[in-house]
Amino acid sequence: GVCPVVYMQGSTRRVGIMTDIHRRFLQLLMTHGVLEEWEVQRLQNHCFKVHDRNAAVEKLEDFINNINSILESLYIEIKKGITEDDGRPIYALVNLATTSVSKMATDFAENELDLFRKALELIIDSETGFASSTNILNLVDQLKGKKMRKKEAEHVLQKFVQSKWLIEKEGEFTLHGRAILEMEQFIRETYPDAVKMCNICHSLLIRGQSCETCGIRMHLPCVAKYFQSNSEPRCPHCNDYWPHEIPEVFDPEKEREAGVSKSTRKSLRSRQH
Repeated sequence: GVCPVVYMQGSTRRVGIMTDIHRRFLQLLMTHGVLEEWEVQRLQNHCFKVHDRNAAVEKLEDFINNINSILESLYIEIKKGITEDDGRPIYALVNLATTSVSKMATDFAENELDLFRKALELIIDSETGFASSTNILNLVDQLKGKKMRKKEAEHVLQKFVQSKWLIEKEGEFTLHGRAILEMEQFIRETYPDAVKMCNICHSLLIRGQSCETCGIRMHLPCVAKYFQSNSEPRCPHCNDYWPHEIPEVFDPEKEREAGVSKSTRKSLRSRQH
């Protein structure tokens, strides 16, 4: 089809064409909320198979850029991020207008959203990026809206885990990559004094490592990349010795070579989270 051209500040910008392939892809991504890169690729292949067996499957990046050029006027986009613990690429459909907790999802009641807000504040204020379930549940009496019992609040926290807003690890909660992608702007604007940033990629940091001398912080995947072939890691800011173990980071090539099947990978990851 012919590409319509949009004029932006005097420069020509191609705006893509939405086909049934793109529409189905977008619909399925919305249903899932957030997906890992291999899942997004599988989804893209599926959409091509269903709608146009003979078309060559476009490069994922071009395919997504094409959709984003259409979504731009609606202030939403498919955004790519990486998981804070192991650097896996993930994709989510996010709102470009700042997403506050109250706009976060239509499927939660007022008191449930307030519970999320309380958990979020505890997570942001913590040293480790985790809030214990005990500490979160102790705040149920302060929630806006309908009264909530602790037992009920436990279920609500699980609901947030299932819809990939929170991750639970041994009775502690932290933000899922989906929440970080969707709410980074809101978190930076709402908690400017408590918020932590990564010294390497300069984006929001919930979990990571910090320098014991000058206090700067780095995401684990950023630590892994920065110190990749470095036998004597030093802080990028104060040059003091970096006292933490350098984490292993996700490498799609290695993963393919290892031929780890999707199912064993899933069980590995569920143990991790």
